Amino acid sequence: METIVIGLLVPMLGIVLGSAVVFLTGKEMSGLLQKSLLGFAAGVMVAASFWSLLLPAVEMQGDSKWAVMPAVVGFLLGIGFLLLIDMLTPHLHIGTTQPEGLRSSFSRTTMLMLAVTIHHFPEGMAIGVVLAGAGQEGVDISVASALVVSLGIAIQNVPEGAIVSIPMRTSGKTRTKSFLLGCLSGIAQPLGAILVILLATLFVPMLSYMLAFAAGAMLYVVVEELIPEASSGEHTNLSTILFAVGFALMMLLDVIL
Repeated sequence: METIVIGLLVPMLGIVLGSAVVFLTGKEMSGLLQKSLLGFAAGVMVAASFWSLLLPAVEMQGDSKWAVMPAVVGFLLGIGFLLLIDMLTPHLHIGTTQPEGLRSSFSRTTMLMLAVTIHHFPEGMAIGVVLAGAGQEGVDISVASALVVSLGIAIQNVPEGAIVSIPMRTSGKTRTKSFLLGCLSGIAQPLGAILVILLATLFVPMLSYMLAFAAGAMLYVVVEELIPEASSGEHTNLSTILFAVGFALMMLLDVIL
């Protein structure tokens, strides 16, 4: 239980720290800072998806040549789930300034909050499934590995918190309100984690599918949101460098610990 509590609180700390950046900056985030944060966040998420989710999902199935199938199925379901949410939920993609079409009936602030909720839910699922796996016998996920995932998501949450709170400040809200909204944007993360922990406890044989599902959902966010924005406009070389740094850091933490 202590591991689960720590695993849930650490990522929230990252959101709080990132949202607090609004107290240190002006009303706008520089392109240089945004590209750096996006690249780093993408690197952390890609590494966490492979080392902490997909690889354990395959290893749980033993040495059979079909051991990869649950991971494949879960991965595709995760991609499909986020794609469906993306299509049905009005939101702004990161870097978008104006709503279009059907989405124009929603305020920009509301749509930005929805976008971040979409980001945080699969991250919460990833946290929940590794914490659940660490508590199950016969599952090759250590407590240290589960906490590394939480730490990795916390690192990734810092730029996401800033990406929310600073635009809120730009739209005219006070620094305090922008900070609180940035923190509130992460509420989907612990909710997603708790939901998956409860489900995994009931359906242990489905754990490998759930690991891969969380990986697919996280990678969808990276491919659909983070990388396109990080690779457009100026400072793209910096976002690429920070992607490599984020990936390497998460890989080191997961393998060493």
